[in-house]
Formats: sequence, structure tokens, C-alpha cells
Amino acid sequence: MGTKLKAVILGCLCLIIFWLPIPLGSYRPWAMMLLSCFVGGLFLAHLGLAYFNRGHLLPPKQSLVILAPILAVIAVLGIQLIPGLTASENTLNTLTTLSIDPTQTKVMLIKSITYFMFAWLIFSYVNHVDALKKVCYSIIAAGLFQALYATYLNLNSDITSPLFGYQHHDRATGSFTYWNFLANYLALCLSIGIGLLISQLALSSSGSQLRAKLRGVITILLSSKMLLRLSLIAMIIALILTRSRMGNSAFFISLAAISLFAFFFYNRRPRYLRTLIVSFFILDLIIVGAMFGLEKVKERLVETSLSSETRDEVVSDSLPLILDNPILGSGGGSFYTAFPAYQPGPYSGFYDNAHNDYIQFAVELGLPITLLLGAMMLFALYQAIHTMVKRKTPLYQGIAFGCAVAILHMLLHSTVDYSLQAGANALTFIVILCLVIITAHLPHPKRRHSQDS
Repeated sequence: MGTKLKAVILGCLCLIIFWLPIPLGSYRPWAMMLLSCFVGGLFLAHLGLAYFNRGHLLPPKQSLVILAPILAVIAVLGIQLIPGLTASENTLNTLTTLSIDPTQTKVMLIKSITYFMFAWLIFSYVNHVDALKKVCYSIIAAGLFQALYATYLNLNSDITSPLFGYQHHDRATGSFTYWNFLANYLALCLSIGIGLLISQLALSSSGSQLRAKLRGVITILLSSKMLLRLSLIAMIIALILTRSRMGNSAFFISLAAISLFAFFFYNRRPRYLRTLIVSFFILDLIIVGAMFGLEKVKERLVETSLSSETRDEVVSDSLPLILDNPILGSGGGSFYTAFPAYQPGPYSGFYDNAHNDYIQFAVELGLPITLLLGAMMLFALYQAIHTMVKRKTPLYQGIAFGCAVAILHMLLHSTVDYSLQAGANALTFIVILCLVIITAHLPHPKRRHSQDS
């Protein structure tokens, strides 16, 4: 009974990963509350399983690297909601909270608790090779669905989105509300897909070089590698169709940087790693990109200037807001409430987010928490690189490669956008951070699993 329930919980985790982007990227409050109910129910099932079957309640100790910073966020949000820590300016003797928008802070608190429980479950149930593969394929399947859906809508501009009847734009959005959210999400899924494909490359070849190459090509064409490769091409097409400047730039810069590192330091580097990476830039970026509008992305990059962009002004105008509340911030989710008072004049539009996750976290949660979260991401990047260099299991190394690309992409993309405010992007990224720690500590798989990898 216990084994079956574990399998059910793992299956539900994979189903949630696939579901995350479908309800408008889990960005709307109702979608986030629905997700919280699902995850909360799974967590209760986990508690019941641990109690009645004497299973492991707590995740492994190495999970604290990810769980502790999220718990710190929850603690700060709780402190921001304590009444009486500050006095109201309007009415003496009125007890108010540190958060200037308690309703939004409560929403962010629920989101953070949901992220914490989901990460706890990932660490608890992704503890063997098969579970690791299932989670990775769930991320890839979700990315492929979004890519196909977004491409279909983009190539049929006269129809309304079947999902929630949302009005789509000339730039691909999929089931998200914002094209940059989709671009960021596809980059995360692409990274894991590339890592999984790398893990399936042969370490060496036998026989003559020509015969080995022919055998390798035939093997790829007749195996699941071809399906995975086509899925990655579909996601790249959709990424280009978003016309997202930083979404595209950050992904290919990250892929190039991690690939260049892998060429020199990857432990037992796969024979055709260099060929595979080059194919992404020649086949996907140049040829496929030329067919699906890469030129429009280039035009948007060329036309970008500080005079036409107002995001830099939002960042500079947010700095006094950070300095006024440097330790605990103005309250989770309060940026759109706090910022207008510091905005010297109207911009081209209304900014309900900072278009810079670093600034937004600093404004809402304070500098200590922002630095702690940044340290968590940098440590995860280091851990992924360490796995690529030190471990000898192709599956773990390949997934670590993909995670490193995803983390570097997020570090770059977050400088100009707010993708971590969308539930689908944030939770998928947390899963990727968990995978970094998991691949660094999972024992070497049995021989039959090693052959499968």
C-alpha cells in the first residue's frame, strides 16, 4: 500500500508540473489558490503516509540549501503581517502591519508556503533514477505542449485561445498572459531537455570513425532521442515567436557559456557533445530561426534604446523605496501599491511590477532576504557545475548541465523582467533548483539504470 501511494504522489507531482502553465501561467490569484489546494492535499497525503506506514517524514538534510531560504521568506512575510509593529500615520493608537498591502502579502505568503511544500515533496519522492527521469520528462512535456499551443495560436491569428478564451497577441503567449513569461518558461524547459539529451549521448564509439558516425545517426533516428530533439526544435520555434529580446538572448548566451565550460571541463565528455551544441546554434537558431521570424527579434534588439525604454527609470526610482525599508521591505506583493508614491512622473504605462526581480524582491522583502535568495541561486549554479565536473553518471551530469543553463538564464532574464512573479515559472524554477541538489547527492544507479542513461 505504501509503495503504491508513493507512486501516486510522484505521479501527481508530475501532473502538477505539467498543469502549472495551463491556467494563465498560474499568475492569477484564483489559479494560484487552486494550485495551493492541490499541493496542500498532496502534502497531507505525504504526512499520512509517513505516519501510518512509518515512512520518512522529513526530506534529506541536503534539501535545507533550498528549503531554508524559502522558509526564511515565509518567516519575513509572517512578520510583515503582525499587527502593531508600526503605528498608523492617520490614526493614533491604530495598530497596523509592516506591509502596506496586507491582502497581497497574504497571497504571497500562501504562494511561498505552496512552494515550500512542493519542494519538500520533490526532495522526498525524487530519490531514485526513474523518479528523476519522470520529473524531467514532465517538464519537457509541459514545455512541448506550450510550444505547440503557442505556435498554433500565433500562426492562426484570427482565432481566440481555446483555454479561458484569453485574447492572444501577434507575439506567442501560449496559455500565459505575457509573452515574456512564456519565453522564460520555454527556456527553462529547453534547458532540461538539452541536458537530458546530452545524458543520452554515447561516451565513446567502436569501429571505424565513419561506421561509428553512421551507427550513431541511425540510432538517433530510430530511438527516443529523435523525438526529444524534435521537441526541442518545437520549443525553440515558440521561443523565437515570443519575440522576447532578453528571453532569447539570455537563453542562447547561457547555453553558449555553459557549453563552452563543458567543452573543457565536462567529466568524461560525450563524443558528440560539441556536434550537438553546434547544431542548436546552426540548425535551430539560424535556419529554423530564419523561417520563424528571428529577424524580428533582431530588429527589436537593434531598436532598443535607453531613451525608448522606461524599465531603467523604474529601477532607479525604486531605489529610494528600498532604502526606506531595507531590512523587511514594504510587504510581499506590495510593489504596485508602494511604487506610485516614489514615481516622479508618468511613464509609457502603469508598472504593477518592477520588471526586475532583484529590485522587486528587495522592495517587497528587504535586502537580507534578496541576498539570501541570490546566494541560493549562485550556490545551485556552483553545485550544478561541480556535478558536471566531478560525477561520472551521464544522467546526473546531463541534468546538471541543463540546470546550469536554466539558472544562468534566470539570473540574466531577471534583470529586465519579473518572471518569478508567475507561479508556473517560479515553481518550475524551484523544481530545477531541487534537481541540482538531487543529482549532486543521488548514489550511482544500478548497472541496468546506468545502461538506460
